Amino acid sequence: MNPINRFVDLLLDQPSATRVSRQDFLQFTGRTLAVGAIGSTLVGCEKKPETTASSSAETMNTSNGPVPKLPATSPPAEVPSDQQKSIELEPIKAKTEQQEGDTPTPLPEDQRVGYALVGLGHLTLNQILPAIVSCKKSKVVALVSGSPEKMKKVAEQYGIKKESCYSYEDYDKLKDNKEVQAIFIVLPNGMHAEYTIRGAQAGKHILCEKPMANSVAECEAMIDACKKADRKLMVAYRIQYEPHNRMVREMVQKEQFGKVKSIIANNGQNSDNPKHWRFNKALAGGGSLPDVGLYCLNTIRYVLGEEPTEVVGYVHSTPNDPRFKEVEEQVNWLMKFPSGVQASCATSYGHHDDKSYRVLADTGWIKMDPAFPYTGLKLETSQAQGKDNQIIQHNIADKDHFATEMDHFSECILENKVPFTPGEEGLQDQKIMEAIYQSAREGKPVKLTTIDKKDAFRGPEPKES
Repeated sequence: MNPINRFVDLLLDQPSATRVSRQDFLQFTGRTLAVGAIGSTLVGCEKKPETTASSSAETMNTSNGPVPKLPATSPPAEVPSDQQKSIELEPIKAKTEQQEGDTPTPLPEDQRVGYALVGLGHLTLNQILPAIVSCKKSKVVALVSGSPEKMKKVAEQYGIKKESCYSYEDYDKLKDNKEVQAIFIVLPNGMHAEYTIRGAQAGKHILCEKPMANSVAECEAMIDACKKADRKLMVAYRIQYEPHNRMVREMVQKEQFGKVKSIIANNGQNSDNPKHWRFNKALAGGGSLPDVGLYCLNTIRYVLGEEPTEVVGYVHSTPNDPRFKEVEEQVNWLMKFPSGVQASCATSYGHHDDKSYRVLADTGWIKMDPAFPYTGLKLETSQAQGKDNQIIQHNIADKDHFATEMDHFSECILENKVPFTPGEEGLQDQKIMEAIYQSAREGKPVKLTTIDKKDAFRGPEPKES
């Protein structure tokens, strides 16, 4: 019950000699009680509460009492007309504190590059599709899979049209889908060449997972098909678009720790499903080397900007292990570079997870540990400062590797640029891996073609993101 009405009823419940009528009481209180003391309109009184002279804002009445209605004002901000430039908000932190990054600058939905994802395995479901929310220039508009049930569920989850879902048999029909500008091939290695060539013939640009293919001949066929169709081809070397490793490259290129003498790198894990396609040579091309060892090889080439002139390789597999009937378990190899740098690398499918590398220079070292996972990368450096070694932990915010590489490729499509990691970059890695296998078979070093040009197979440096 309204408290005023309750008060009225109590007053009226008096002996007749002292009782007043309800009408007289309400007329009296309506004239004399201050609005601010009552808080709600009296029953029977049509006069609305008035704002007191001292009130600086309107109020809104609720069951819990009055709530001030404050003016909705936006703080000062600079809003550029250019979609690629960030909105500049007012500062809120002291200059001595870590600052926020730029506000995101996504392109409008209708201006982003539309991708068809081919293959709905671990990488696509766990990494690539979730990365779409971080993309600024890319969107997924089509799916290709051999599992109709899985594809139907994924399409519903990510708002992809039913008519934009294709089987492998219908893959070539992507040609007629105008929303698809690029194809991201996330299939077993042995299928990369076929689906790259067919995708290029369908008129689409191709982003292909690493390793590029199973042989030099397949890589060359993929490059030729894309050139013939006038389509771009990029290999998805996510590490080359990731901020920690980009900082390492910059430190090395600027000789921040002096001349690099050697690099030690390892990427291995204990894989334990012999039925997985990675243990099938026709689908995988090899074992740990083209899968996880490739990160060591490609990252060292990227950091140095050089190409090796000689390799020595050693291969080992545990006897009678069902996982390694067709592919190798472990590969260790050495690489020599024109500058004198020597690299020692190891990879395995049989040891506990380790993904790291260290750059050793004459006045300091650079360590990435871990170096190759999707998140949680850590960069540490050491350099002499007087009598002490100064060790610095470089705190760099994670960025989604897959969103970053996709947006780079989208940018290349929108601006008609050569990707930073084109097909030729993947071809060079394949040539070196084949030389490592050859060395292991023959038991001696294998010479490679000397390439003096820096970053010989890469396109223009990506923009800072």
